[in-house]
Amino acid sequence: MAAKRLFCETESILSPPLEKKRPRQTFASIIGEVVMGNSLRHLTKALEPLLRRVVCEEVDRSLMRYSRSLTRASSLRIQALEPSSYQLYFVNNVPSKIFTGSKITDVENQALRIAVEDGGGDLPSLISSSVKVEIVALNGDFPGDKQEWTADEFNANIVKERTGRRPLLHGDMNVTLRHGAATIGDIEFTDNSCWIRSRKFRLGARIVPGPDRNKSPRIREAISEPFVVNDHRGELYKKHYPPMLHDEVWRLEKIGKEGVFHRRLNDHNIRTVQEFLQLFTVDQQKLRTMLGMGMSERMWEATTRHAKTCELGHKLYLFRGHNFTLFLNPIYQVVQAIINGRTYAFPELHNIHEGTLKNLRKQAFDNRQWLQDIEGNLSDSLLLLTQGNEESDYNNVMEKSLIISGEVEGRDWESNSDQIISTSFQGNLYYNYS
Repeated sequence: MAAKRLFCETESILSPPLEKKRPRQTFASIIGEVVMGNSLRHLTKALEPLLRRVVCEEVDRSLMRYSRSLTRASSLRIQALEPSSYQLYFVNNVPSKIFTGSKITDVENQALRIAVEDGGGDLPSLISSSVKVEIVALNGDFPGDKQEWTADEFNANIVKERTGRRPLLHGDMNVTLRHGAATIGDIEFTDNSCWIRSRKFRLGARIVPGPDRNKSPRIREAISEPFVVNDHRGELYKKHYPPMLHDEVWRLEKIGKEGVFHRRLNDHNIRTVQEFLQLFTVDQQKLRTMLGMGMSERMWEATTRHAKTCELGHKLYLFRGHNFTLFLNPIYQVVQAIINGRTYAFPELHNIHEGTLKNLRKQAFDNRQWLQDIEGNLSDSLLLLTQGNEESDYNNVMEKSLIISGEVEGRDWESNSDQIISTSFQGNLYYNYS
């Protein structure tokens, strides 16, 4: 029995334990495991930059709070809890929309200014001499509905650049406050505002701490109104309000740059706002047909309404024909006429038959290469008409091409037309567009 027991024990030691049989993997299961592994690796790579940015932002905020709490003296902390009667503020308003790479100015294109609101008291000596002020970018939704905020809240809402981008604000971010006021120099945004939650920024201004700051009361930070920052590429396509005569025609509403309407107008040599208004004055129907059925009546009204806000300036054009002379504004509207020796001032133009005046104006448009530019008022121009040789080569060419068949000579110019053309000569030559 002992020998048998020894044999069994020896056999159990020498014999390896039986392994569990692993289930045989199918080809489909192997492919699934490979796909799953690749997906996880791709997901990890995609999430890594986002997680890094969030961690960096949180670390920066925590370090900022911790460093300020260490450097601030206990006396200053007690003082910060007290309401301050001094506050920085922006003297002028920032536009509601600005573009990256463009100098930040106010709504009137003037330099921004900041000043200290003293609450009715005298400025402390340190403020009235010179103090450094830093300009920063803030979240557009700060401070919300609150009228007051702490320095920590202000600092926590300063917006930094995105990872891998240039500093969000570029330029002269530090200015010197002298006698309670300062002018902000050239500063610009390098990134748009579409990537933050509010999709808007604000400008903020805060006092730069100095060695003597503990001796002065706290000056609350300045916060501007919120505004949108668009990429500078949008500025290249923006419309002008009001448009200028020399603006390209795509500056008008509903006409996109290099769009179908822009191409159609270019095909007919209508390239500027002035040329658009000239054809609109002479032949509205031709211009309307030129733009085609793709432009609805509502779009047509929006485009022409925008074009009519254009300032025409003071320049006049002189057009001479057989027995008549026209004075035209920059868009070929008649402001004065001399026909058969009779002068029709602007208020008297309604006495000329409407069809005849339209015909004369169209001839001036068709022969615009012969127009003469005039600078000055109408009385000076009329005086010049009495000087010089009326039988010059210029007039010989014009008379050959502009003889009016029976419509100028011998016509009774009085008309019963009820159309009274209104005008206003307040710095520019305005005219009705009816």
